[in-house]
Amino acid sequence: MTKPLPTVTPNTWEFLRDPMIAPTGFREYDARWKYPDQINLPGITALGLGLGTQMHARGIPPVIAVGNDYRDYSLSIKNALMLGLMQAGITVKDIGPCLSPMAYFAQFHLDVPAVAMVTASHNPNGWTGVKMGFDRPLTHGPDEMAELRDIVLEGRGEPRPGGAYDFVSGVREAYLDDLVGDFRMTRKLRVVCATGNGTASAFAPELFERLGVEVIASHNTLDYTFPHYNPNPEAMEMLHDMAATVRATGADFALGFDGDGDRCGVVDDEGEEIFADKVGVIMARDLSKIYPNATFVADVKSTGLFASDPELIKNGVTADYWKTGHSHMKRRVKDLGALAGFEKSGHYFLAEPIGRGYDCGMRVAVEICKLMDRNPPMSMSDLRRALPVTYATPTMSPYCADTEKYAVLDRIVAKLVARHAAGEPLAGRTIKEVVTVNGARVILDNGSWGLVRASSNTPNLVVVCESSASDAEMRAIFSDIDAVIRTEPGVGDYDQTI
Repeated sequence: MTKPLPTVTPNTWEFLRDPMIAPTGFREYDARWKYPDQINLPGITALGLGLGTQMHARGIPPVIAVGNDYRDYSLSIKNALMLGLMQAGITVKDIGPCLSPMAYFAQFHLDVPAVAMVTASHNPNGWTGVKMGFDRPLTHGPDEMAELRDIVLEGRGEPRPGGAYDFVSGVREAYLDDLVGDFRMTRKLRVVCATGNGTASAFAPELFERLGVEVIASHNTLDYTFPHYNPNPEAMEMLHDMAATVRATGADFALGFDGDGDRCGVVDDEGEEIFADKVGVIMARDLSKIYPNATFVADVKSTGLFASDPELIKNGVTADYWKTGHSHMKRRVKDLGALAGFEKSGHYFLAEPIGRGYDCGMRVAVEICKLMDRNPPMSMSDLRRALPVTYATPTMSPYCADTEKYAVLDRIVAKLVARHAAGEPLAGRTIKEVVTVNGARVILDNGSWGLVRASSNTPNLVVVCESSASDAEMRAIFSDIDAVIRTEPGVGDYDQTI
């Protein structure tokens, strides 16, 4: 194949003929581009040819499950991708429109080795991308993505005979059956089901009804224009909308799902947004009673409670803090044999015997309903209040260009490490340590902390802060971290802030 070009002029003969792929779209653990600004349909076909070539090179049997999310252009993207895969001699099992976790489920259900899911995840319209993997339940990490990038951009995709296409029906129904099993609620629950008109609209309301949960609908009509908000349960816009619906209806809680259904957000019965890492602690408390001495993995953006919560300590929990990102977390859960992994973004990785180790917002919803069923006298706000109080920011993302963000981050980390080495305080407290496994997590002598890292899938840095002491200290931590960030002129405005 010819090497894809980084840019081709739109509305030209060449744009319809020649593959265009912006190199920045190959990210740490999936691929994402603005379409058609950064990739065109011939570029997507070149990506499929490269992915199929990578399968052959790694000795993966040439069969792949392929699905797409509910956006108006995702089917075109999927068709172009499948064309490239078939050109590479791969048999494509097309499972139709789906959630990312349904595509991961299809690997098990159809017993196929590989998966490619066309989705921009929670990114706004105008973005597209592919989540892919060869080793269920894992998806591509940095090594696999770098290898794929080089195959594609260097034009090393190899056409082969033997490609085939097979549309497979019934996977959605099998996925829902698998989620529900034989469980039915024994307590009455009224739950706001928030899907932001995204793909989860075709799954979550039916799932809740089958569990015996009364559904309070919230933007559950499929509409790929996203007329109310972009479905992203980490964004305060969606969480505030969920909270308003809870207060207006007296619901027991709200569950919200992102654009491809692999994340879940929670608002309690008092309309309080519970950040996903705190929901993880609530779930870990409950699961560690059933499975004592369990290991839980948490990403570096998450609360320190996984290590410090007295209930988890009493139940013999081992906490492991690891790199942010669904591929990193899935791999770590598998490598450690952990019971679950929890990410502040709302990706939860529930392993055997609860789940299969991949991130599934629907599975999280089922397990939250089971948790409530096991604790009939408790409301969601009771469970929230039972946790030790900490004061945390939402995830805040200042702009930083993809081509610059890692170099910018390296300089910021170096400044924070130097601050610690010089014995200089942060937010008026002594810095206990700076953990640099994924950016810099600056931990103070009282366990409070602030994090700065690079986003793996958007042109941003990521900042999160948590205080064990007070809201004022949390704000002071953010102020001091932000002051270091502002020494870098390439960093722009935040998407949201405190």
